[in-house]
Amino acid sequence: MGYVTAVPHPRSQASGSARAGRLSLAVALLCGALGAAVALLATRQSWSEGTATVAGGAFPLTATGSDVTGVPAALAIVGLAALVAVFAVRRGGRVVVAALLALSGAGTVAAALLGASDSSALDEKAAEASGDTSASVAALSHTAWPYVAAAGGVLLLVAGLLALRYGRLWPAMSGRYERDGTPRPRRKAPAVDPDRPEDLWKALDRGEDPTGA
Repeated sequence: MGYVTAVPHPRSQASGSARAGRLSLAVALLCGALGAAVALLATRQSWSEGTATVAGGAFPLTATGSDVTGVPAALAIVGLAALVAVFAVRRGGRVVVAALLALSGAGTVAAALLGASDSSALDEKAAEASGDTSASVAALSHTAWPYVAAAGGVLLLVAGLLALRYGRLWPAMSGRYERDGTPRPRRKAPAVDPDRPEDLWKALDRGEDPTGA
């Protein structure tokens, strides 16, 4: 009877890690890109509406997300940049960038939720429309777009958490490294025949000394 062991085979462990790395990479890229796009789109939409009393009667007012707060849009851009930068760094640098991505998502969520009930942007517009600095907006109402921006922040946060957990399994932006992170063997330069002028020119193009000096 053959010997049975409960210890997993190293090859199966490597295969499982590679599969987890590919899956987490795909999900993180999707969540990060979609989250940033959703947050940026939401900040351009109307977050609150109301009216201001002017000489001619009620004047309708609208405040977009960027009028209320510029934080979600700024953090969405930072998160998108961090998502790209994750592949340009390794080890400790990758952890730092992944943490920045996660924090960008969390900050986007917090800023969007705080802006969901904000009325200061409309009050400022009411003061401008009426010419009275003490004027405030009437018939105030809020839309669902702040919560859409918060959802985009959640997706950025998920991408950051995935980068923190599985980032070590992801490839880096370098032609000298394979998918598993091991360095590729350097190609040996072809031998130069001094009797062939074309070989001499090719060596010079590569920045080599064809004379061997």
